Amino acid sequence: MPKHFAAIFLLVSAVLTAPARAQDAAAPFDGDLQRLAEILGTLHYLRAICGNNEGLKWRNEMQALIDAETPSGDRRARMIAAFNRGYNGFQQTYRTCTPAASVAVRRYIDEGVKISRDLTARYAN
Repeated sequence: MPKHFAAIFLLVSAVLTAPARAQDAAAPFDGDLQRLAEILGTLHYLRAICGNNEGLKWRNEMQALIDAETPSGDRRARMIAAFNRGYNGFQQTYRTCTPAASVAVRRYIDEGVKISRDLTARYAN
C-alpha cells in the first residue's frame, strides 16, 4: 500500500507546478481537489479506527495539499469542507473497524491514487 500513498502525493507536485491564477478564481481541477480532500478526510477517520497508528498522517497530507495549492476564500473553505465531510460522514457510520470499513479504505486509496495520477497527467508541466 505505500506505493499507493506515494501516488496521492504526486498531486502536490502537480499543483506546485500549476500556473499562477487569481486568488479566488476556480481552477479547472477544483472538483478533483475537493474530491481528493474528501478522500483524505475519510482516510483520516477510517485508518484511525482500523488501528493503523498513523496519527495525523492524513490530516497532515490535507494540510500539505492546502499549503501547496494556497487557496483562499471560497476555494479554501470548499477544500476544508470536503475534508470534514469525508471525516464526519464515516464517523457517523462506523464506530469500529469492520470488514466493510476495510474495504472502504482500499477503495478510497485506489480512488485517491487515480485522481492524483489523472491530475498529474493533465496539469503537471
